[in-house]
Amino acid sequence: MNDRHFFALACLFCCTLLWVKPSGIYAQDIRWGDLGNGTYANPVLLADYSDPDVIRVGKKYYMTCSEFHFMGMPILESDDMVNWRIIGQIYHRFDNDEFETMSGYGQGTWAPALRYHDGRFWMYVCTPNSGLYMSTSVRPEGPWAPLHQVVAVKGWEDPCPFWDDDGQAYLGHSRVGAGPIIIHRMSADGKQLLDEGRTVYEGPVAEGTKFLKKDGYYYLSIPEGGVATGWQTILRSRNIYGPYEGRRCLETGTTAVNGPHQGALVDTPEGEWWFFHFQDRSPLGRVLHLQPVVWQDDGFPLIGQDIDGNGVGEPVGTWTKPATGKSRKPRMPQSSDRFRNCVLSPQWAWNHNPVDSCWSLTRRKGWLALKALKADRLRGARNTLTQKSMGYAGQATVRLDFSQMASGQRAGLCCLGGATCAIGIERTDDGLYLYSERDGTSARSHPVTGNRKRSVLLRVTVDDVRNVHQFAYSLDGKHFADLGEPFAERNADWKGYRLGLFTYNTTDNVGGEAYFTDFTYQIYDHGPGKPRRQ
Repeated sequence: MNDRHFFALACLFCCTLLWVKPSGIYAQDIRWGDLGNGTYANPVLLADYSDPDVIRVGKKYYMTCSEFHFMGMPILESDDMVNWRIIGQIYHRFDNDEFETMSGYGQGTWAPALRYHDGRFWMYVCTPNSGLYMSTSVRPEGPWAPLHQVVAVKGWEDPCPFWDDDGQAYLGHSRVGAGPIIIHRMSADGKQLLDEGRTVYEGPVAEGTKFLKKDGYYYLSIPEGGVATGWQTILRSRNIYGPYEGRRCLETGTTAVNGPHQGALVDTPEGEWWFFHFQDRSPLGRVLHLQPVVWQDDGFPLIGQDIDGNGVGEPVGTWTKPATGKSRKPRMPQSSDRFRNCVLSPQWAWNHNPVDSCWSLTRRKGWLALKALKADRLRGARNTLTQKSMGYAGQATVRLDFSQMASGQRAGLCCLGGATCAIGIERTDDGLYLYSERDGTSARSHPVTGNRKRSVLLRVTVDDVRNVHQFAYSLDGKHFADLGEPFAERNADWKGYRLGLFTYNTTDNVGGEAYFTDFTYQIYDHGPGKPRRQ
């Protein structure tokens, strides 16, 4: 054990904290991310970066993740593996009917693979209903080529490309449900498969194939056992088609980190190895963890720390940051937005395909304009703009200008997850009302009168330790009043809950507009105080 590992073990032993909040005391360590002292706490990103894939190109690290029915898939960049920024998106829509009719919840992109080959970035992903897609770009931030459908097929998931030393390309994937792992030969340009594929491994819910070639061996990194209760298996063979010998390399063990798997083995220029994986953690979704890796004499990696001495790694809570040679102040991916640019900031993703003619950042400078389309409830509303919830506690506030809303129109701030909850303004033939919505059931509050600015501040305060959320509003810009009862959120459709901005009309009287500005999302570790750096 070297000095860095000894220091990390000392941190792991000594640094479990009791965080005090006005609402109570939590007997758990709720730190996360960069701790600012050369160490980090898991999760490194306390947000829904499900099925993460991470690569290193030079001295930079790039990540993408599953987005399912949200448009579109982000690309993040880091120079230390702990602090990440969103730099772009790969696509903005899927040309499938389910994403035009708001019926694609839980469908869409499942477990993408990100790779760098021949001077280009490559992304492969399957949708469960329409097949295998790919895209490429010279720059990670884009522009990315339009999605190319490699194979039109149902029931595939979790693809990963691999280019061997002789230039031959391969594509591995599994089938929805339980595998097996299948490998195909692929054209060098990555746009077509050259055979029907060969099954190389069958296991208990084997999926999430990721290729690695090291020391003359082909390695397949595979999550097994299911999302919430599984583990990480590593397979290796001298031949890409096997036979493969396998080893369980990461499991829950004595920890509280359920289902630690589905991620990426990544090395540093200095020769360290690390593993990214998710943890299923409602209501935030599948959050991102980072584990140290040690390659053992038998050729298999030990991921995390073997706490119980059974030869299998378990997730660490705190550890020394990767030795990348980069020193950075702790920061998070983007969250707040004043809508001053003519393009959307990359943290935003539409719920299903957007109707591009019905939203604008240029119609009114400094405001997001959303034109109402018909829907009977929020879950079916087109052009709902969302971003990931993040952290254990936070507060999101936005200003809504309701001056151009039409009769029958609703607009506001929402939490979109297993519970679909919202606060906003509803215009009727009788006037304007504050309203709230819970899973399709709406309730009007008092009428909005005497508001010369024709705007309102809407707010949601979230506590994801206790899973208690509360909406509030302010008509004078200073004093806030709660609206509705506190509510809980939960994972749904393979995703954690999101914050969102929305408008829709329950009648045929569509076309009214809602304007949003000054979206401020502050994330805290333990209650109101100094927010984290964005």
